[in-house]
Amino acid sequence: MSYSPFRNLGRFLLAVCALTVGAASLSAQTTATPALSGPNPSRVDVFMGYSYFGAHGQVKPAGVAYSSINEGVIGSGAYYFNKYVGAEAVFIGNPDGVNDSAYAGYAGPIFRAPMQNFTLFAHALAGGINVGGPNQTCYSPIPNCAVVYHEPYTWGPSLMVGGGMDYDLPFFHHKFGLRLFEADYRYIHEDFGPSTTIPTYGVLGGRTNLGAAELSAGILLHFGSIVPPPPVTYSCAVTAPTGTIYSGDPVTITGTAVNLEPKKTATYTWTSDAGKVSGTSNVAAIDTKGLSAGSYTVKGHVAEGSKPGQMADCSVPFTVTAFVPPTVGCSANPSTVKPGDPSTITANGVSQQGWPITYSYSATAGSISGNTSTATLSTAGAAPGTITVTCNVVDSKGQTATQTTTVTVEAPAAPPAPKTQALCTITFDRDKKRPSRVDNEAKACLDDIALTAQRQADAKLAITGNSEPVKVVGKATPAKEKKATEETSKLAAERAVNEKAYLVGEKGIDASRISVYSGTQSANNATTTLIPAGATLDMTGITPVDESAVKAIPRTAVKHKK
Repeated sequence: MSYSPFRNLGRFLLAVCALTVGAASLSAQTTATPALSGPNPSRVDVFMGYSYFGAHGQVKPAGVAYSSINEGVIGSGAYYFNKYVGAEAVFIGNPDGVNDSAYAGYAGPIFRAPMQNFTLFAHALAGGINVGGPNQTCYSPIPNCAVVYHEPYTWGPSLMVGGGMDYDLPFFHHKFGLRLFEADYRYIHEDFGPSTTIPTYGVLGGRTNLGAAELSAGILLHFGSIVPPPPVTYSCAVTAPTGTIYSGDPVTITGTAVNLEPKKTATYTWTSDAGKVSGTSNVAAIDTKGLSAGSYTVKGHVAEGSKPGQMADCSVPFTVTAFVPPTVGCSANPSTVKPGDPSTITANGVSQQGWPITYSYSATAGSISGNTSTATLSTAGAAPGTITVTCNVVDSKGQTATQTTTVTVEAPAAPPAPKTQALCTITFDRDKKRPSRVDNEAKACLDDIALTAQRQADAKLAITGNSEPVKVVGKATPAKEKKATEETSKLAAERAVNEKAYLVGEKGIDASRISVYSGTQSANNATTTLIPAGATLDMTGITPVDESAVKAIPRTAVKHKK
């Protein structure tokens, strides 16, 4: 045996790297074949590949060492009982380099861990090996010898433990794979017979306990599957044009089968307690004409073989509904109108069977016209209040439905509430000696006020007198200030009373229609407000005048001395 372990081990590792890179490239580039949805391990794996035998040990007592064998073949077959555990048989052949070689067979359990595209495995095997002794050019006790010594080929027991990694190629439904690497430890025991100092016919004899590293890689074939194909399942559903089924409506039953084998032809059969079912595919038709109202069942059967899992059944109920009366909705737009205004009445009639329907209307007041889905309500002559409108529909079978809506006729709008009206204002700034006297300059304003009062005989007048504050003469004291305030209030009241006296005495206005007040405006004037019937005077800032305490001042002109 030649001995170059480091060089041979380097070659093997380089080959493993190349296989791994190639597998990764295939996984990345192969997009035409989709990745497996989950591991579905094979039942049988067959492996064929290259083997490197790295021996380490000696034949003793001669002390002749074994070395590695670079070239070798390996083949194995594994049968798996389930997803993870199986039994394996292995044959390994490492041919003679010079005159030494090894041929071995093993069997034992194997364990695997399937993953997405990759599988890790480990095994522990026992068997036998036929191996020859290492070459020895000259037996050392004999000086200058030229005889080649060796051991005869002998069978001995051997153990083998290790594991590796497989990659599933995406070709031919994942039937091919690569064993990226397999690394094993082999223990070998050989007995070459009694040892001798003087070899006979070049045979030294002795024993060896040999340890070896076995490295291999190659091609993997997958057969069968642990997981059986999923059973056929079958479901069916009812399809009706209107959702609700009435006697005479067409009904379709559609079956959906899952896990059928594409290469096989499936057969379909249908039965129903309603009778009148037909169909030879996954679609069947039910003739409901003449069926009474009630519930029925349709059963379907699909088969692509006679074995369990190759056939399935489905069942689906359907209900024939009795004919029902039509329905109608009724609405008014607008729902509130003024007297005499029209309203549009809309009826929405529906026949569950799709039969034609006719419309009619009635109203508790006013008049209504129309015989389609819309009508017009006229409120001419109708009293204010609520009018009830009835919408009626009848189908072709004489079945009826009614619904009502209401229209409110508003009462006429109430006239606006009467409001007070400010009339003209007279001033008292010209006659300084008689500051509350109604002078001739005010007559035009007062005549206008009288004319307005005469035209509105049910209206009243409110006269409010105002005065600028009376000034305190000399040093201001509380007594003087109080007196000035009283004089200011008296002056304002006198102006109101004097205006009333003019309107009553000279214009003939009824005194009961005129009220007088004193105001708080800082002005020498009197304002007049017209109060129509039903209106209310705003009393803010004014005080009624006690006419028993304040007397009117005559309008006599001032006499000038000659």
